[in-house]
Amino acid sequence: MRVHVVSDVHGNVEALARAGDGADALICLGDLILFIDYEDVSQGIFAELFGAARAAEFIALRTAKRFDEARAMSGALWASLGGDPREHIERSVRRQYAEIFAAMPTPAYLTYGNVDVPKLWPDYVREGHHVLDGQVVEIGGLRFGFVGGGLRTPYRTPNELDDEEYAAKVEALGEVDVLCCHIPPAVPELLYDVVARRFERGSEATLEAIRRTQPRYALFGHVHQPLHRRTRIGRTECVNVGHFRGKGVPYTLRW
Repeated sequence: MRVHVVSDVHGNVEALARAGDGADALICLGDLILFIDYEDVSQGIFAELFGAARAAEFIALRTAKRFDEARAMSGALWASLGGDPREHIERSVRRQYAEIFAAMPTPAYLTYGNVDVPKLWPDYVREGHHVLDGQVVEIGGLRFGFVGGGLRTPYRTPNELDDEEYAAKVEALGEVDVLCCHIPPAVPELLYDVVARRFERGSEATLEAIRRTQPRYALFGHVHQPLHRRTRIGRTECVNVGHFRGKGVPYTLRW
């Protein structure tokens, strides 16, 4: 079997359409939409609505951890559009989802990222797209467990969960051969982004499950430029599958 794994697609539709080439299946670990692009401030929903200069200002505030100022700035910008800001966001998110799911190869096994909007996915998934969250599926004789979303942070991205809710999904999987999550286990070297120069949040529940059940692999994304892409916990190979928007190349798993 050959499975390709991607995470943090962030609107890279062209590369996504090719991501399943030569594979028996595709696994996608979430973050499909692009709200704001730290590398190219002209890209993403925020820049489309308010311009690249405003996006750069917003990014600078968040990078400096001036979260209250960033929220005040964005609040004023959303208010300037008139109406409910959620309606403007949803229109843009729906447009991206329509393009992304149309390009998504089949068969594909998907879970949510922290910037995704799960309630909208049923409107766009196609036949051969299997959405899993706190669930297990067999692929080629191996048990794959999926846990989507992220944990609470000051960034307040759309799909952040309380620690208890996230841990319950991890616990529901039981023993699996391959653990597939959007966020990494709480191992410092896997969480530090060397470009953003900050630690992202990882899951203590995932780390405990890995130590206890020792799957063959733990696959994840979320940290775009990690200090270390992989490490080993007992017999478990922990792998950041890569920032797909930036690299456009899937991680390959063979057995």
